[in-house]
Amino acid sequence: MHEGIVQDIKKGNRDAFRNLYDEYAGYAIRTAKAITRNDELAKDAVQEAFIRVYRNISSYDPKLSFSAWFYRILVNECNRLLNKEKKMVPTDTSLMENTSQLIERSKESVADIYGIIQHMADLYRIPLLLKYIKGFSEKEIAEILNLNQNTVKSRLFNGRKLLRNQLNWRENEYGPNGRTS
Repeated sequence: MHEGIVQDIKKGNRDAFRNLYDEYAGYAIRTAKAITRNDELAKDAVQEAFIRVYRNISSYDPKLSFSAWFYRILVNECNRLLNKEKKMVPTDTSLMENTSQLIERSKESVADIYGIIQHMADLYRIPLLLKYIKGFSEKEIAEILNLNQNTVKSRLFNGRKLLRNQLNWRENEYGPNGRTS
């Protein structure tokens, strides 16, 4: 799908790169914000990801999905910046227990579910975002995160289980309408 654009970029066509940027920038910034939870880090990650794409376009293998290749670069850049800033998300479960205070007390909605996912450990959060928000297949997620496909399946399973438990806890705490009993 992007083969013509990629070939033009390899030839040094800046307009082709601009078209690629225009197509991916919006999605990339939203994905980076979801991963980093920080607007400035997200902007930096997207900028660095596009620089890496431009510099390394010759290493792109057209047999693979361009989107998966791009998002692998973006996720790696987000993780690099997070490590650099030493803003690693704690993996303790107390964060999950306090999630209800951060969620609107309304009926379950996409925003509620997204809010719960945002407070999960990266181990589960990033695969869930890539699968259900970005629409990548398990195979593509494995490529993006450089993991075994079975590891991705396991993390998705466990992430969904955590999400289900949090939603059940929330319903028990606030009732089916999101209000205290």
